[in-house]
Amino acid sequence: MLVKTYGSAVFGIEATTITIEVSISQGFAFFLVGLPDSAVKESQQRIESALRSNNHKMPGRKVVINMAPADIRKEGSAYDLPLAIGILAADEQLNDQKIGDYIIMGELSLDGSILPIKGTLPIAIQARKEGFKGFIVPAENAREAAVVNNLDVYGVSDIKQVIDFFEGRGNLKPTEVDTRAEFYNAVADTELDFADVKGQEKVKRALEIAAAGAHNAIMVGPPGAGKTMMAKRLPGILPPLTLQEALETTKIHSVVGKIDRNTSLMTSRPFRSPHHTISDVALVGGGAFPQPGEISLAHNGVLFLDELPEFQRTVLEVLRQPIEDRRITISRAKFTVDYPANFMLVSSMNPCPCGYFNHPTKDCVCSVPVRQRYLNKISGPLLDRIDIHSEITPVPFEDLSKQPTAETSADIRKRVIKAREIQQKRFEGTDIYANAQMSSRLLRRHVEIDEGGKQILKTATDRLGFSARAYDRILKVSRTIADLEGSEKVQTHHLAEAINYRTLDRENWAG
Repeated sequence: MLVKTYGSAVFGIEATTITIEVSISQGFAFFLVGLPDSAVKESQQRIESALRSNNHKMPGRKVVINMAPADIRKEGSAYDLPLAIGILAADEQLNDQKIGDYIIMGELSLDGSILPIKGTLPIAIQARKEGFKGFIVPAENAREAAVVNNLDVYGVSDIKQVIDFFEGRGNLKPTEVDTRAEFYNAVADTELDFADVKGQEKVKRALEIAAAGAHNAIMVGPPGAGKTMMAKRLPGILPPLTLQEALETTKIHSVVGKIDRNTSLMTSRPFRSPHHTISDVALVGGGAFPQPGEISLAHNGVLFLDELPEFQRTVLEVLRQPIEDRRITISRAKFTVDYPANFMLVSSMNPCPCGYFNHPTKDCVCSVPVRQRYLNKISGPLLDRIDIHSEITPVPFEDLSKQPTAETSADIRKRVIKAREIQQKRFEGTDIYANAQMSSRLLRRHVEIDEGGKQILKTATDRLGFSARAYDRILKVSRTIADLEGSEKVQTHHLAEAINYRTLDRENWAG
């Protein structure tokens, strides 16, 4: 007898439906074909034990299973459940009338319990697109899949529940999630607040500008000045995720198994802070079976690189293309995978190896060549792509001892949202949503400067040696500063402030 069940394979952040054909005939053998990897091939032992533990058995005949399309490699243990259900149905131990209406995924334990899988959300989206009635999924993944409407999602904890469901027994109910209500109730929640940061008003201003225009930023200052503390609070002043952004972000985190059982949809912007020992593959994504890297996990959020010069130079250089293109392409001999990578790069560094160059009270023990070599660990092309350079000084004791009176993240976020609304109106009809993404053509259209502004830019460029890219970045930052003030035109003082945020472009900075 031939029976078909349906599973799914995830490539990049998109799913492809897999048809599992099970044929049982005379003889005694077990064949699993269709490019299964080792984990899929090992499913025979897990399935046999799980069925025995639940008063069923493997057929004592020849079993041939084909996983189509046969030219796509099938990876992982998530196919255990559809394979087991297909075998039972083909052996007439299970009614197969409803099986074709459902996508079935799950890893089996030896006792028949079902373990969570990765990539549930993209699988559910594809199942709805192809007209399947429902999706049978491990209970831990049910809320994540239930985000997709017009699809019945059944969370199951063991194979007996699945068998009873197809036999018309039991009381298995679809998992229901009010996606919009849950999302909008939690979307404005922020755990970390800028009100906790004492002093550092100039740096807060720089980060507000960065958030308003989606600009990349770097903070330079001595140890303990608050660089990491402020970076962690940056997601709290970014505009809340839209429902579409939340869905995109959740898909990526679903693929790598980062969604817990209580989460249906991510409601806060990601903040990723990889250690400086990270490899370039871990940062951009890839591997033998490509997975998203840190830059894709930071999609629609913040990628924070603490102690930037400590990262390997090869790791930092791979950032250059994703910063510009907002996508990363992983190419292999037989296929290519695209991952979104629309993130804000925020980084921090000490001004020198000892950390105390330009410190108001402590002496730096580094020579000029040592400081220059330290700074040179970050290439000019990468620094060019960082719009805002902010120098941090230690907070005086008087400020530390005061009761916190700083603005809250909610207050700052209101101004950021207002500036973003101006930009959305400006770029309506394009895929651009922030000033940092403007092309040169759009820059000329939306940033008009008067003679006084041109003279300031000329003087700064001649004296500080700005590159053409740095020049464009200054114009973009000045446009954002003007938006925060509600100014239609870029004024001279907007340009002057933007120029002041190019600290590391100064040739004698380390001297």
